[in-house]
Formats: sequence, C-alpha cells, structure tokens
Amino acid sequence: MTRGRLRVMLGAAPGVGKTFAMLEEGHRLQDLGKDVVVALVETHGRSATTALLEGLEVVPRHVVSHRGVELPELDLDAVLARRPGLALVDELAHTNPPRSTNDKRWQDVEAMLDAGIDVMSTVNIQHIESLNDVVEQITGVPQRETIPDSVVRAADQIEVVDLAPDALRTRLSDGEVYPAARIDAALSNYFRLGNLTALRELALLWLADEVDSSLQQYRSEHGIDSKWEARERVVVALTGGREGETLIRRGARIAARSAGGELFAVHVTTQDGLREANPGALAAQRTLVEQLGGSYHQVVGDDIPRALVDFARASNATQLVIGVSRRSRLSALLTGPGIGSTVIRESGDIDVHIVSHAAAGSGLALPRYSGGLTARRRIYGFALALIAGPLLTVLLVSLRSPESMTADVLSYQLLVVLVALVGGIWPALFAALLSGITLDYFFVAPLYTITISEPLHLLALVLFLVIAALVSLVVDQAARRSRAAKRATAEAELLATVAGGVIRGEDALQALVTRTREAFSLTGVRLVSGGEVLYTDGEPAEHEHTQSIPVGDHGTLELSGRDLPAADRRLLAVIVSQLDAALEHRELAATASELAPLAEADRVRSALLAAVGHDLRRPLAAATAAVTSLRSTDVNWSTADREALLETAEVSLGSLADLVTNLLDVSRLQAGVLAVALASTDIDDLIPPVLDELGLGPADVELDLPAELSPVMADAVLLQRVLVNLLTNAIRYSPAGSRPILGASEFGGNVEVRIVDHGPGIPEARRDAVFVPFQRLGDTDNTTGIGLGLALSKGFVEGMGGTLATEDTPGGGLTMVVSLPTAGRSASTPVDPNEDP
Repeated sequence: MTRGRLRVMLGAAPGVGKTFAMLEEGHRLQDLGKDVVVALVETHGRSATTALLEGLEVVPRHVVSHRGVELPELDLDAVLARRPGLALVDELAHTNPPRSTNDKRWQDVEAMLDAGIDVMSTVNIQHIESLNDVVEQITGVPQRETIPDSVVRAADQIEVVDLAPDALRTRLSDGEVYPAARIDAALSNYFRLGNLTALRELALLWLADEVDSSLQQYRSEHGIDSKWEARERVVVALTGGREGETLIRRGARIAARSAGGELFAVHVTTQDGLREANPGALAAQRTLVEQLGGSYHQVVGDDIPRALVDFARASNATQLVIGVSRRSRLSALLTGPGIGSTVIRESGDIDVHIVSHAAAGSGLALPRYSGGLTARRRIYGFALALIAGPLLTVLLVSLRSPESMTADVLSYQLLVVLVALVGGIWPALFAALLSGITLDYFFVAPLYTITISEPLHLLALVLFLVIAALVSLVVDQAARRSRAAKRATAEAELLATVAGGVIRGEDALQALVTRTREAFSLTGVRLVSGGEVLYTDGEPAEHEHTQSIPVGDHGTLELSGRDLPAADRRLLAVIVSQLDAALEHRELAATASELAPLAEADRVRSALLAAVGHDLRRPLAAATAAVTSLRSTDVNWSTADREALLETAEVSLGSLADLVTNLLDVSRLQAGVLAVALASTDIDDLIPPVLDELGLGPADVELDLPAELSPVMADAVLLQRVLVNLLTNAIRYSPAGSRPILGASEFGGNVEVRIVDHGPGIPEARRDAVFVPFQRLGDTDNTTGIGLGLALSKGFVEGMGGTLATEDTPGGGLTMVVSLPTAGRSASTPVDPNEDP
C-alpha cells in the first residue's frame, strides 16, 4: 500500500489564516475531482471559517467524556473506514484526551498516512519542539502542546501562511480572531508587535532551514557539487595566528550583508599534527565565531588549499576569506606559489577574499623616504652585470669577425643601459667598466691583452662611462619621483581614512591614534592629557624608545618605536593639529554637557514659575476672598452663605496642599530620594478607594478585572495616586457617552493595569514629552493643572520597579499601561493567551 502524503500549513501565530487557507485548498482540490473530507476543523466561532465548511463532507466527531466535560474529538476509526483521498485535520500538535487511541493528534495523522490517505494539517511555529524554549523567551508563555520536529520535517510539503504583524493586530482589533472580551489582553500580551515580528522571523527561518536541508539532499542525490547561491555562506580559513580575529570579523560582515547569511570558520591540520598552530588563539577564535552566530570546524588534510576548497564546496559556500601570505617575496620565489594563489586557482566559482592583516604589514604604512632606488634594486643591477656580461661575451666571441666591431660595441652599450635601468648609477658604472675591459681584451687588437694602444679605444671606454652615468641619473630621478608620488598618495589615503572614520561615527581621537601607529609603523601610540591616558593603540616592548610630541596645550602624543625622520614629521604635524582640534572639541563638548543640566533646570524653573503663577494664584485668591468675606462685619452672612464660603476656602486650600505635595514629590524624584515602601499589594483592594477618591461609580468607569490576579510588589499609597492620576486624565479626555476602561491582566510574571480611553489620543511624536514635568496636552488649557500628573505617575511606577507606557487604543484613543512585577513570579503560571477559546 502506498503511504499517504502529508501537507502542513505553518503559521507564526493564531489568526494568520492557516485553517482558512487549508479549507480553500480543500475546495480547490475537490473541484478538481479529489475526494476531500473534513476530518476535524476548529472554527472558533469565526464566521468566515465556518462558511468555508459548506460544500465539504464533514466526518462526525467522536465525543469523549473527561472530568465531566464532553469533548468532541477526531474520530480516527470513522476516517479510516471512510478512506477519503484527502483528509483535512486542524491543529496537528493537539493533545488527545486520556484513554484515546493515540496520545497526540499527529499520531492519528500518522495512522491515516499509513492507511494511504493524504492529509492536510495546520500547526503554529510555537508548537515545534526544538523552538519551545525560544518561543518562551520571546513571549514569556510556556507551550504545553508540542510536536516533534521530525514529524513536521517529514511532511511532503510545508507552506508558510504569512501575514504581516500589523495586519494580524488589525485583524485581532476587528474581532476576527478572538471575542471582544479577549482583544485588549491579547494585544497587550502575546500579540505585541515585537512578539509577532520575532515569531514571524522564527517561522520563516525555520522553513528556510528546512528548504536548505532539502536542497542539500537533492544536490547530494544528484551528485551536484557546483555552487548554488541560495544564500550567502562565508567560509573563513584560520591558521591559529593572531590575524584570525580580523578574518572572522571580516567574514561576519560579509555574511551579514544578506538575510540568512551563514558564517563558517575552518582550521586545517595535517595528519601528523605537526603544523604550527596556537591552541589558545584557536580557542579564542572559536569563541568569537560562536558569539557572531557562526560555527567552527576542524578538518585534516596535508594539502591545505585542496582541503579548504573541498570544505567550502561541501558547505555550498559562496565566499572564502583567507589572510594575505606572511611569507617574504624571496621565500615566495624560492618555494613557489603560496596557499592563497593555489586557493584562488582551484576555487572555481567561489569568490575568494584575501584580507590584509597586521602580521603581513600594516595596510596604511607610509613608504619610507630614501634614495631613488632601493638597495635591492642595486643588488639586482650588479647581479645583472655579473651574469649577463659573461653570457654576452661568450655569444659575441662565437660570432666575432673583423666587421662585427660596431655590433659588439652597441651590444655592450645596450647592456650598460639595461643595468642602469635596473640598478642605477653604481651598477651601471661597474657594467661600463667591465664592458670596456672585455671589449679591449676580446675584440680589440692585440687580442687577449689589456692594452689601450689607440686613443679611440680610450675614448670608447670614456663614452661607456658617460652613457652609464647619464642613463642611471635619469633612472634615479624617475625612481625618486615615483616614490614621492606613492608617498603623497599614501598620505592622502591616510588623511582620507581618518576623516572617513570620523564621518562614519568612529571616535575621532581613537581613529587618529590608531592611524598614527599604522601609518608610521610604530609599536605603540598613547594620547595623554592631564596625566591621564585618554587613548592608546599597540603594545610597546619594555625599555623601547619613546618620543613625546606636544599636542597644543591639551596633551602629549607618545610614540614608541623607531625614530621618525624629518619627512615623516611633516605629516605627523598635520595629525597632531587634528588631534589638537579634536581635543579642543572634546573639551567644548564636555563644557556644553555640563551646561545642559543648568539649561534644563532653567527651563523647568521658567515653566514652574509660569504654571505656578496661575495655579497658585487661583486657589489662593479664592481662599483669601472667602476668609476675608467671613471676617467682614459689613455683611451679615446667612448660615448657608457661611457654609458655602467655608467650603470654598476648604477646597481652595486642599488644592494648594495637593499642588505643594506634587511639587515636593517632583523634587524628590529629581533628587532620587523618593521613599518607596514595597509590599505585596492586591490590585483588587486598590480599585474601590481609587473610585471613591474620584467619586466614580459603575456608570462612569467600566471595570475589566479577572477573577484571579496575583498580588504585585508595590507601594499601595503611591500606586493609588498613580491610578487616580491616570483615571482622571482618561475621564477628562473621554468623549461624551464613552466610559474609560480600567482593566488588569497577568503576563510573563508581570501584572499590567490598563486605563483605556477613546479620546483624541496623543501623537506618536509627543508620547515621550507627556512624561516631562509641566507639560499639558496642547499647552492651552490652564484649568487642568500644571502638568505634573503623568511625570509623577511615571516616577512613582519606576520607583516601584515597574514601567508606565502608552499605547494606541484600537478604534482611537490612548491606553496607559502600568506594568509591575508580581510578588512571587513562581507562585503562578501565566495562562497561555495563544490557547484558542
């Protein structure tokens, strides 16, 4: 019997449309002639999903009694007896009730597949076993129902039903996922925008890994070893040298340029294990690779280039990063091409990056000023004269004739010119002298004697020397100008690199110090100011020569290593002037930062005086007028009038007391001396006094409190003031006929109290400003206090170890969310808000 095929609809969260997509596909396949039945679908009361069941055959459910509750479950026997071509089974990770045929629904599906029935099912990413801990870290909710990865990976087809997080939250707000009573709690807990974004990425990455595994299996089965660039895979070759960290970081940056890029680090050891490597450095580099999200590998092979390329091909790598060779040019000439050259030749379609590093010489080191030609060029010139001269002589002697004298002289003259081009004046003079003697000995009569009997022969020798001198002078001048141009280019690149580092946001002083050490090939550079080492780069050896360069009046630049020649000091003076400017800018910035609090204090003081000038005057004037009237003997006040005046004075003085209390609390918050007495506090016990203080009843506020709520660690007095402030604002800005909502929920070890209004809300750009003291929404209403309520509330909540945040109310308005830790996080287990109703 042919085993059935499994097709899985994978979603990032409930409500993305997995069941809907499964039913739509069922209708499509049925229209094509497929025998389709609905073995089990959970509609959760969603009308659109229920409507899709029409026209599909539904297998009746089997009712199971568990703890007095009737549970309609999948009837496996009925499906097997029906033997459809395709069975639609929802919620693959579901746990069956006790005493069922199988413990898990996926085991029921396995039975259908074994019976030759094709199955289409659904599952959310949080139910996959290997991701259980990751999902709990993201959402704070442990998943009780999981499914082994192998079951999902064994599916013949996996499809992601994707929906953008904002679109899912909109669908949730519109009541298309959960009932209205659960919307606010879901939006503020499991369905936070950050949670949904992370779960969506998790689902896409999990499927990408599954696709990658299938691709590798296909390539292996079909013997394909060429590179397929499905994603960037970067292999970094490590030798155990100190350049390894540079190569790893470069490889990580390359891998990060594309989504889903992977980083591999590989070290090749020989079979005898004798190749030099630093185990400590390799261990540190392995740790760095893992910190950057890569993996470390070690392979054995005597042919290192071949081993690297083979590993890269086996990993389907697109990039291979190796360090530049540390061998000298002479070593390269004697031993042949190095590892880098061989890897490039054999890499084929794999891109190879050869990265420079400190062990191979600083990339920004400046060319040294010296003579026009280097000592190595002069040695090459002498060698050319000693080798080419005798060879030329042997050739010309074999062709010697009375008519060949002119050709002989021109041949030796050409040799002198070539030696001058290679080695300069001294090798050229040596070649000219040697050529003149050779001509006289082998080609001028009398032969085989060093005798100059003819003045013309002496003139020829002198001309040889003059030609050699002139040509070598031209070559020397050209070499000097070439080296000067190279140095000017290097200086320009150095200054551009320093400026570019500052523009990109690097620390200007650190960039200048680092580039100074690299440019002048120093072992260490330190910038000292006021006896304090501000920045350092490199590690100078003990007792190494150190020279100090003044940096204006702001500090000293200490250089360790070689003495700098005068030519290098010209560029150093430019760098020192930039350091001086950077230090001055640093001091000005520090001064400005010291003045910023004073400016802020002045702003607050001005706002305080402007606000208090009005808010103190009004109640003080009312209280003064009431007391003055009571003391007046010109008017006989009735008992009712006296009571009204006393009430006015009492209310005004109470307003003054509240204002002074708030001002004192603000000063305590800013000074960091607010007294907070944390204790286990029940939110339910605080709601009645809050409503009583504001004189509110059921007709004024809608309460949405769960039956059971863990106590929080809070100061009951401060928390009550917070709730009073927030509820006062909600009532003030709620439109007529709309009641604010006071609700609470528990999530991830925290209790969240939510005060919801449907007023005008607060623009996103002003969300942070409302928590600043002396801020009013719009700054136009002088009857609503001096703008301390939200600032105090935020300070009180943070003083209790919680947070106060703003959110948009679905449908318009503002929601203030007070989040406080529970008194005992382990005492209660959060209810899984992902569990369907």
